[in-house]
Amino acid sequence: MTRMELDAAGIEEPALRSAYRDCRELNARHGRTYFLATRMLAPAQRPAVHALYGFARMLDDIVDEPAPGATSATIAAELDAAEERFFSALAADRDDDPVLQAVVDTVTRYGIPDEHFRAFFRSMRMDLTVTDYPRRSALDYYMHGSAEVIGLQMLPVLGTVTSRQEAAPYAASLGKAFQLTNFLRDVAEDLARDRVYLPADELAAFDVDRERLRWCADGERVDDRVRDALVEQVAITRAIYAEARLGITMLHPVSRPCVATAFILYSEILGCIEQAGYNVFSRRAKVSRSRRLRVAGGALARAYWSRVRHQAPDPVAVAVP
Repeated sequence: MTRMELDAAGIEEPALRSAYRDCRELNARHGRTYFLATRMLAPAQRPAVHALYGFARMLDDIVDEPAPGATSATIAAELDAAEERFFSALAADRDDDPVLQAVVDTVTRYGIPDEHFRAFFRSMRMDLTVTDYPRRSALDYYMHGSAEVIGLQMLPVLGTVTSRQEAAPYAASLGKAFQLTNFLRDVAEDLARDRVYLPADELAAFDVDRERLRWCADGERVDDRVRDALVEQVAITRAIYAEARLGITMLHPVSRPCVATAFILYSEILGCIEQAGYNVFSRRAKVSRSRRLRVAGGALARAYWSRVRHQAPDPVAVAVP
């Protein structure tokens, strides 16, 4: 299957093929749900998705899986070195690291703007020092680099039936909606890492602060004030999903089943939070396996017929916005 994907993508150089294989294995090992979602894309699209995932994973591990004894300063230095190496590799169109080889080829092949990666590095650094967000504008600034740019990086690979500029805001909104869903689902987990990714002023409107969230997490319970605050946060996130939905029809037909499936399953996590009475402290909200299989099964069939009727997006055609 790997050979078929590489052949379909027109990746011929042996070392580069090996680099893409390494990214695919990394995705299969660590991003199982994400990896399975790529199966809904055309074979020619999959290597690029694996490369982008592999690069993001490499940077996430620097921040979230630091070496023993690492400090914020040493992690920041490691991120600085990774950023310098990435842009040097991009300028030279080569590097010895397989993940960098593959992602540089993907960035060049699809014409992905450098600015998306600069923003991503910026938000990675914020996680080293920022533990609270006083207002939504501050959180939005962080999420642009941590979530919106992921959608923007993917957009040239997915392809569009409109201009890239027209589809870009919706791709960014979908990335934001996914991350906000994670923040709501993972309040207790983030607190354990001394982080709160919900705007402090919006929580304060319900007389909720970090200490109140900690009290709920310690007791694996939710009180009325926290519940009311989370009701508002879910409503805000649903509004962003509603905006992002408009962009799905702007995508290339081959890519729509994959993105629509992610849209459905991720947005339904919000429903799971509601069904649990907004108690995100006792267990992780998740869509049932049977529901995931039903949605994915129908999407796989639609993806197959989309590939029968349409060719995958051509990188040459999307390389210029």
